[in-house]
This record gives sequence, structure tokens and C-alpha cells, in this order.
Amino acid sequence: MKIEYVHASHYGNGAIVAEEFRKQMAAHGVTVNVHHIKRMSPDELPPADLYLFSSPGRMGKPIGSARRFLERLRLPAGTKYALLTTEATPRPDRKTGNMPTEKELAKYQRVRPIMNEVLEGKGLVRIAEDKVYVTGLKGPLERDWQQKVEAFVARIPVDAHAAARPSDSEIAREESQ
Repeated sequence: MKIEYVHASHYGNGAIVAEEFRKQMAAHGVTVNVHHIKRMSPDELPPADLYLFSSPGRMGKPIGSARRFLERLRLPAGTKYALLTTEATPRPDRKTGNMPTEKELAKYQRVRPIMNEVLEGKGLVRIAEDKVYVTGLKGPLERDWQQKVEAFVARIPVDAHAAARPSDSEIAREESQ
């Protein structure tokens, strides 16, 4: 299996996550080529079994260069993709001290939903998605981020034609219903 991982890391956090993903997939015998969007053309991506896209979040959205890259992307309908983004760690409300609920986070953290909307609008098929939190504007990454990447790797079918595995949050949601 071959994966092309395209990230838009600005401060290096996304590049660190991409490298960890590459190492962990290599342990499973999977080839992962990592690229920064500045060095890639959206209409000339190398052939792959799976494309993994990553963008940091800015104001709850993917950065402009990542979104433009995805909008110009030329891949055949049915192509498999995954998302692994770097996003700001949720902070407690300044007045109440309460952490935002999942519903509140979904309203303001729109990095992955926006990327999915663009890619699914092109007929691409999502295999997996997740995020790694960044604790400050320029980092560092959240504690135990490597374990989060490891859990994400476990959800990537080594055979790109296999069924997608549910995310941990999807499993928790189903169990709570």
C-alpha cells in the first residue's frame, strides 16, 4: 500500500505529526511519502492507494492555502482519503471556567468538516479522520500525541479497499445511545 501525505504545516507541528505517521505506517510495511503543499501541485499528485491531507486550524478553519489546494485538487471520484489535522486545544470559558461541550466545539472548530465538504464534493471517499491538538499558537503538541497518531494508524486499513473503521469518538457516540 502507498500513501501520499500532504500537509500545510506553518509552524512545524503538522510536519512532526506527518513524520510520526510515516514511521508508524512503515512499521506495518506501508510506504508513506510526506509532502508540504507548497512543493506539490494539486493536479499532479503521485498515484497512491490513499491520500492523507492535513491542515492547521486558524480561527476554526483550515488555513487558506490548504483549502485552495483541496479546491484545485484533481483526483478521480472514488479516490480514498483521510484527514489528520492540527487544531487549537479547547480552552475553558473565561467567565464560567467550563470547558466547551462537543456541540460548541463542532460549531467553532470547523477544520475537518470544511475539508471533508470540499473533498466529498469532488466524489472522494473518506476512510478516517482525527485531530492532534496544539497547546499554543506555535506548539507544542498535546501530551501523548504519539498515542493519538498510533490510534489513527490503527484505523487506516492496510488494504485501501477495506471498509473504513469508526473513530473512537464515533464508537463512544454509538455506545452512549
